Amino acid sequence: MTGGSIAVRRLSQQVRLLSSSRSSMVSTFGTRLIGAPNTLEHRVFIEHNGSVVSSFHDVPLFADQSNGILNMIVEVPRWTNAKMEISKEEPFNPIKQDIKKGRLRFVRNCFPHHGYIWNYGAFPQTWEDPAALHPETKAKGDNDPLDVCEIGEQVGYVGQVKQVKVLGIMALLDEGETDWKVIVVDVHDPLASKLNDIEDVERHLPGLIRATNEWFRIYKIPDGKGENAFAFSGEAKNKKYATEIIHECNEAWRRLISGESPAKTPTYDLSVRNLTNPNSPGLVTRNDPTYANIPPDSRQPPALIDPSISKWFYISSVQV
Repeated sequence: MTGGSIAVRRLSQQVRLLSSSRSSMVSTFGTRLIGAPNTLEHRVFIEHNGSVVSSFHDVPLFADQSNGILNMIVEVPRWTNAKMEISKEEPFNPIKQDIKKGRLRFVRNCFPHHGYIWNYGAFPQTWEDPAALHPETKAKGDNDPLDVCEIGEQVGYVGQVKQVKVLGIMALLDEGETDWKVIVVDVHDPLASKLNDIEDVERHLPGLIRATNEWFRIYKIPDGKGENAFAFSGEAKNKKYATEIIHECNEAWRRLISGESPAKTPTYDLSVRNLTNPNSPGLVTRNDPTYANIPPDSRQPPALIDPSISKWFYISSVQV
């Protein structure tokens, strides 16, 4: 065999390997939409190969653990205002719009920001344990899956399962609770190969970390609440630190799903129903009534929203 033919053979093998690894990362997840967006009845279930799974417990945290690629669930696409979030309490944890005082919640536009400034969502199979006091933030977890800000150029959609890599993390102190915000980028983003740690974000996307800090500090002010604070003086920690926090929250979730940590307490009642965790007291089959009664897709056009949601709020006291 000639040197040229050997090189061609090796190249073809490499192409096949790359193709197989890329195809294994292609998401087999979809969405099942119930009702019209901007209504109390609207739900977005995650489907895997056409069947509903729990967004909290069944979607794996890792898409490719050996290469540090994680699955992120988009709850709020960039530039939108509806506060969509994984329902921790409902069976199989559909995404629904948050409700405050009986009304659908929309995040206000604080000038110069419009809606969310990244694709905002959560890591599945993570939990910020409200009984655990973090030694550095001096505050307990917020009882939610770990929040994620995906900074790539593509605008996502509600329920999208994105494959992302971790860049860093910020520690918001939201009403006395630790509320981590992990900074990530879609692995398919044109800049993904250049973004490998938090300092790369400032180098290639200057101003984004500063804007992220401002956004989280002021976004509740138009609703009459005070300015939020950050631990670490607002500093964004690096990839290594972020990875440690993700591991801690994955371990907290493992204790929750296995029954080591209570899913029901006097202050919360979390659904741990799932299809894929054999050691979980919440494991059910597809014949379980709570699963069999999940409604079929009934997607409808979005309902109209109050035009005041588009109003810009000018915050005069912001200190950046």
